[in-house]
Amino acid sequence: MVRDPFADEEGPDLQDVLDALDDPKCRVIVRNLEEPMTAEEIAETCDVPLSTTYRKLDMLTEASLLREGMEIRPDGQHASKYEVDFEEVVVGLSEDRDFDVGISRVPRTADERLQDLWSEVRKET
Repeated sequence: MVRDPFADEEGPDLQDVLDALDDPKCRVIVRNLEEPMTAEEIAETCDVPLSTTYRKLDMLTEASLLREGMEIRPDGQHASKYEVDFEEVVVGLSEDRDFDVGISRVPRTADERLQDLWSEVRKET
């Protein structure tokens, strides 16, 4: 599932983040994702079946822990690439005594933001 980069960023659902961080295979993916990779590359690097890899990538992107981008290829066979989209995850108590989750991210360059925009446009066509 691709996060909408143009949506109001309320932050991820606490339970989605906790579920993803609690999952051993999700943690293996995050640990091994040093640079953007396709699902096939992730499955091979992490020694996880491809069908399981896709489920874990959905879980991690839904939790806003991974960002999905599009690799534009000249042959028209574009591929999704995934990269880690956080530096720190903090779980705390709000003023209303509810649990809250905050994710700090690396600031994105203008080129990276433009690439995200182009990726979203390509997905719609």
